[in-house]
Amino acid sequence: MQNDNILTISDIRKEYHNHTALAGVSLSIPKGSIYGLLGPNGAGKTSLIRIITQITGADSGKILFEGEELSPKHISQIGYLPEERGLYPKMKVGEQLIYLGRLKGIPKAEIEKKLKYWLTTFEMKEWWNKEVGGLSKGMQQKVQFVATVLHDPKLLILDEPFSGFDPINANLLKDEILKLQQKGTTVIFSTHRMESVEELCDTIALINKSHKIFEGKKADIKMSHRTHIFEVQTDKPISESGNSFAILKESKETDFKTYITSVKINEGVAKNALLQELVSDYEIISMQEKLPSINDIFIKMVEEK
Repeated sequence: MQNDNILTISDIRKEYHNHTALAGVSLSIPKGSIYGLLGPNGAGKTSLIRIITQITGADSGKILFEGEELSPKHISQIGYLPEERGLYPKMKVGEQLIYLGRLKGIPKAEIEKKLKYWLTTFEMKEWWNKEVGGLSKGMQQKVQFVATVLHDPKLLILDEPFSGFDPINANLLKDEILKLQQKGTTVIFSTHRMESVEELCDTIALINKSHKIFEGKKADIKMSHRTHIFEVQTDKPISESGNSFAILKESKETDFKTYITSVKINEGVAKNALLQELVSDYEIISMQEKLPSINDIFIKMVEEK
């Protein structure tokens, strides 16, 4: 049977002295997905990443990589960009990238061919003979990202990849992450930046205090936390609550001489009932359900747990 997950993580447990980092965490990372691994500081995300990359081992549990038990042979198929810089500050950018590529078993000629693309894409050509230690945080992050993807990993793990980036370079990196996904790379994206999760991730999981809180497709999770709030655009202000709804915010006039009102449908009422009640008194121009953001869900779930 074909395995649709690149990683299947089953009941992983990890303790450090008197601290439980992971308490039986199980996750399924679909092939070709951008998978958001979310959680506050100290939740256990980094401990899990270190186990996947085999920097440390789990106390118990199992991880399968494309259906096979995770082993040292899989390291060559994984790329890991840690949040902390991991470069040699006295080495020049060019020699460092060639050195790191050779460590991954890539022939020098192939490295140089790949670097032509990345140095052009990230506008790094003039950095070739610069020492890494003389670069800004964002510039170092670019160098480290290139080193992470040189060997075309099947699984790419990014821990706060936008750290130190201005908006222009952050967008450049997002575009390259999406291109890698289109080519078949699976991306695990660990971050605190919920706006990046909204833009990039199709599947997400939340870990808090060493436990998995939820996991699933981003759209399904947002639907499961819906609050039944709608923004209704009408030809005139909605003056008062009705039988099927309550007004949350007073009608606000738009530039087109229409009005937008935030309403909440009453318990057990279908949205068609809201439409039927309003059409008798108003011209309905649009009606849009306001689903909670991933940031709203993140805060709510962490506070509840």
